[in-house]
Amino acid sequence: MKTLYIECNMGAAGDMLTAALTELMPDPDGFVAELNALGIPGVVYEKTASVKCGITGTHISVRINGEEEEAGDAHEHEHHHEHDHEHEHEHHHDHDHEHDHDHEHEHEHEHDHEHDHDHEHHHHHHSSMADICAVIESLNAPEKVKEDAKNVYRLIAEAESHAHNTTVEQIHFHEVGTMDAVADVTAVCYAINKLAPAKVFVSPVHVGSGTVRCAHGVLPVPAPATAYILQGLPIYGGRIRGELCTPTGAALLKYFGAGFGDMPVMRVEKTGYGMGKKDFEAANCVRVMLGESSDLGDHVVELNCNVDDMPAEDIGFAMERLFEAGAFEVFTIPVNMKKSRPGTLLRVLCAPEKKVEIASAIFKYTTTIGIREVPCSRYILKRSLNTVETEYGPVRVKHSEGYGVVREKYEFEDLARIAREKGLSLSEVRKLL
Repeated sequence: MKTLYIECNMGAAGDMLTAALTELMPDPDGFVAELNALGIPGVVYEKTASVKCGITGTHISVRINGEEEEAGDAHEHEHHHEHDHEHEHEHHHDHDHEHDHDHEHEHEHEHDHEHDHDHEHHHHHHSSMADICAVIESLNAPEKVKEDAKNVYRLIAEAESHAHNTTVEQIHFHEVGTMDAVADVTAVCYAINKLAPAKVFVSPVHVGSGTVRCAHGVLPVPAPATAYILQGLPIYGGRIRGELCTPTGAALLKYFGAGFGDMPVMRVEKTGYGMGKKDFEAANCVRVMLGESSDLGDHVVELNCNVDDMPAEDIGFAMERLFEAGAFEVFTIPVNMKKSRPGTLLRVLCAPEKKVEIASAIFKYTTTIGIREVPCSRYILKRSLNTVETEYGPVRVKHSEGYGVVREKYEFEDLARIAREKGLSLSEVRKLL
């Protein structure tokens, strides 16, 4: 199975992810030319070589109307200033300024920063979610890329609305809403669409430590929006004082990451390094690896509990909510409990990074007062869904393969539709197709 692994030992930001993924392309220069053909207003991508701790990688910069945007590098947050974030906080200032810092990664934070150094003035644009979606929709990119890019921004907008106690519609992005940030998000979505991995795994994310001084005050690291996005995912701090993961980097990882943890067993075919600008004792980069992993299954968590005081309707409702919360599977087994009471054993399978969220939902929607956790490994066939045209209309076909087995099955809802329309049984419909 084609697998992409993203290593975030020094955090993550849009420009570094773009640079790392560019190195995985058969023709990196040609890929940059494709990015420049996307049609992002005024944007030009530039690729340069960069060396960190003896490792040669790629740095991607974005020029807007001929000038490089100073979007800021999270690794340049040495507690208080020297950083130009792209956090998407709503800004409340009436002056315009251009930050003149030594940036490391051109990250996408939108805090209102109080800087202690000189800066030139220019106009800062504030964009709504609708404005950003309109820009993305106008791009010369596949529809899947556009949809992915809009979904990433929705994650950011939801985090910002939560941090500011407002609605997504009322959030106005600052640097994150300008063309350089649109360029970062779109480039990563375009790259992953082009590489087309079957699965993306992400390492635990190094978020940094300390605080960041902004016009809002002194904020802890990770910043509120970043912390909200990374809920449920494995993260850690470290000796580096500053913010290493931006909201945009966090949103990209959360959106594309199918699993978070140690690198899976895989045959690596290509490795890419996306570099920041600043130097540290550790290589300031995001590393990505593309290769093949076996279909030996993956790891899941089983959460289970016993209940004997819930009506069947309530249990059914709880199962629906658990599926909506992201459970892979939810099922029940009748059991005999203490005092000879008939009860129900509820079992839920979910990804390890979702277990806290799923456990909270179990407590919310059932009467249980305790949940058991069992780590499991599972073996799964690779699955895909195709649509075939028939004389009875489009019919979806589920295709599964692996371990020497190939299976196909018509989607029940499509069979049921035809059966109702023609007055046939399901078995008769299967024979017609």
